[in-house]
Amino acid sequence: MREGAIVFLKITRDSLRDLAPIAVVVLFFQFAVLGQPLPDAPRLALGMVLVVLGLTLFVFGLEQGLFPIGESMAQALASKGSLPWLFIFAFSLGFGTTVAEPALIAVSAEAAAVAAEAGILARDAEAQASYAVGLRFTVALSVGLAIVIGVLRILKGWPIHVMIVIGYVAVVAMTTVAPPHIIGIAYDSGGVTTSTITVPLVTALGVGLARAIRGRNPMLDGFGLIAFASLTPMIFVMAYGMLY
Repeated sequence: MREGAIVFLKITRDSLRDLAPIAVVVLFFQFAVLGQPLPDAPRLALGMVLVVLGLTLFVFGLEQGLFPIGESMAQALASKGSLPWLFIFAFSLGFGTTVAEPALIAVSAEAAAVAAEAGILARDAEAQASYAVGLRFTVALSVGLAIVIGVLRILKGWPIHVMIVIGYVAVVAMTTVAPPHIIGIAYDSGGVTTSTITVPLVTALGVGLARAIRGRNPMLDGFGLIAFASLTPMIFVMAYGMLY
C-alpha cells in the first residue's frame, strides 16, 4: 500500500513537471503578448488541477494494470506455443482497443459531418452515423491486422525497416488512385489510432512477446507494433473511400 502511494506521488510530480512548460507558454502569451488577464481564472485553475489529476491517474493505471496484464498474457500465450490463439489475441486486442479509441470516435463523427456538408453523403443523421461506424470499423480491422503482422514479425525476426518501407510505398501508391476527399481522413486515421488506449496495450504485447521468445531482444524486437498500427489504417481507409 505504501509503495503504491509512493509511486502515485512520483507520477503526480512527473505530471506537474510535464505540464509546467504548457502553463508557462499560455501565461506568457496571455500576459506578455496579449496583455490581458486570464478569463475566469478560478475555473481555469480548477481545470488544470483536474488535468494533472487525470493524467496522474491514467499513467498510474497503465503502470499498475494495463502494462502488466498485456505483458503477462503475451508471455503466457507464447510459452504455451499456441500460435492460433496468439494471433487471435493480437487481432482482438488491436481491433477492440481501436474501436474504443476516443480520438477515432471523434474523428469519424467529424469526417461524416464534413462529408455530408460536401455533398458526398446524404445530410440525414442515419447516413452520417453509418459512414462514421463504417470508418471506425475499417480502421479497427486494419489495426487488428497490423498487430497480427507485427507479432508475426517478432516471431520470425523480420527486419522492421524493410516492412515499413514496403508499407509506405503502398500508401503512396494508394494515394494516387484514392478519391481526393478521403486522403486527408486516411492520413489522420493513422495518427488517431495510436492514442491513449491502443498504445499502452499494444506496446505491452510486443515487449511481453519479445521477452518470452528465446533469441529476441525486447528493446530491438518488442517495439515497432505501433508503427504498423499507424500505417495500415491509411491503406484501409483509402480503400474504404474507393468502395463506399
